[in-house]
Amino acid sequence: MTLFDPSSLDLEAYLDRIGFDGHASPDLQTLRTIALRHPAAIPFENLNPLLGRPVSLDIASLQQKLVDGGRGGWCFEHNLLLGSALAAIGFDVEGLAARVLWSVPAGAVRPRSHMVLHVDLDGLPYIVDAGFGGLTLTGPLRLEARVEQQTPHERVRLMPAGDSFVAEAEIGGQWKALYRFDLQRQALADYQVTNWYLSNHPESQFVTCLMAARVQEDRRYGLRNSELSIHHRDGFTERRTLATAAEIRTTLEQLFGICVPAGDDVDAAFARIAAVVAAT
Repeated sequence: MTLFDPSSLDLEAYLDRIGFDGHASPDLQTLRTIALRHPAAIPFENLNPLLGRPVSLDIASLQQKLVDGGRGGWCFEHNLLLGSALAAIGFDVEGLAARVLWSVPAGAVRPRSHMVLHVDLDGLPYIVDAGFGGLTLTGPLRLEARVEQQTPHERVRLMPAGDSFVAEAEIGGQWKALYRFDLQRQALADYQVTNWYLSNHPESQFVTCLMAARVQEDRRYGLRNSELSIHHRDGFTERRTLATAAEIRTTLEQLFGICVPAGDDVDAAFARIAAVVAAT
């Protein structure tokens, strides 16, 4: 199977899902618009792994879930969908792999568990990423080392690290490492292996914790289990705890825009999360 499959994607439905108006052309303005509107419209969420449901990476399944079904997903789902849409528009796009550094202890080496997109536009390379959860990129980055680049939310830079780059975001006046990647092109099989591992390993945080994230132009929303955070672009952060299963469901539906699936297993999972709050 090819990495990106634009022939299986309903591009018009995708552009409608993200609220893209006008004609989509393989140019920088279109890339910037899609890089912002995609994560604003399609949330990051891990309900399938949390519920023990499979995460399929073929474009037909991604279209049904993220575009037609009102759901979100994680990095492989987001970036395979986005990459296929960009390819359908006419962009030259490839997939890369990254090692997550965010919230990782110093010296620890994590697997290449994150997907990043490499876009070549008029001979200039860019990095695009719609699937890094609470700090997902909201603008394309020129693949140029040591240059501070303003996205619609944070300033980001790519720092050289041997034959790799470390993506860093400026958070509260400090530069924080997000992930490290090199330019080795990946095949769909590379992502399928990691996708299965993260969906099934009993110690995977995607199996044990509820996560969701979404952006708006002036803020970011984040949820980890019952802890909700709203990070405003001016630096102010709101935090609160969701106390009941009903409150968790309502927040996912209304604040994150997720069409939460039906099923007793969904209600049971939310109840378990709320019970932890009640016990503390």
